[in-house]
Amino acid sequence: MSDATGVDATMSQIYVHHEISCAPRHWSEVAEQVQNSSHFENSVGNAFLYGIWRSQIGLPRDVLTMISVWPDTKTASSRSDDILSGLRFINNHKTKFLTPTLRPKTSEPPVKQGNYAFRWFETPKENYDKFLQLCEEAWSSFESSFDSQVIGLWRQQPIDKDSVSTLLLTRRPDLSMWERSKIPKTIEEKATREKLSRRYDLCDNTVVFTTTLITARDAKDTVSWS
Repeated sequence: MSDATGVDATMSQIYVHHEISCAPRHWSEVAEQVQNSSHFENSVGNAFLYGIWRSQIGLPRDVLTMISVWPDTKTASSRSDDILSGLRFINNHKTKFLTPTLRPKTSEPPVKQGNYAFRWFETPKENYDKFLQLCEEAWSSFESSFDSQVIGLWRQQPIDKDSVSTLLLTRRPDLSMWERSKIPKTIEEKATREKLSRRYDLCDNTVVFTTTLITARDAKDTVSWS
């Protein structure tokens, strides 16, 4: 069963990925407006803000990444675009509908500052189950070895006829750990890296950009990254 957007209408709690292109030098004002949006004032039965991220590496300075969470597909389809309606300094924005896979287990938002990597994968359907298996097998040692957290792995809706598009969001304490996690040193780290490399080899395409968390509660990022 699907609605007009082609998203499975039987699913509950839809995550919406927003890519927001802001007017030059106004990304912080846009982020502040979104955080004060009336759409997030009452979380009972309505939307809530999962997070807003600013560009670190790989996106233009004035592009924000936001994730909102909605109670169901119908509500997300009819209202997710309204969050940005009437706000100043927004040139345009794009949205993608996402459903959780292995993680997150709850919709509790991330609140700790750090290096957040958004990685998109395009995986042929016949490779998708193995892709998930390798993710699950590698994550525990990845997190313990590199002081990192896998925030979530979401599947984009609707699913393409031949492939599955997924978004992996990971957090590291800083950019130096991003580099460190790519260069294994111990036997365990090498085994973890090998599983992750096999996962990449199952995909037709993958692309990544890094960010920091505007909505973090512990620290504010003031670095001029891009």
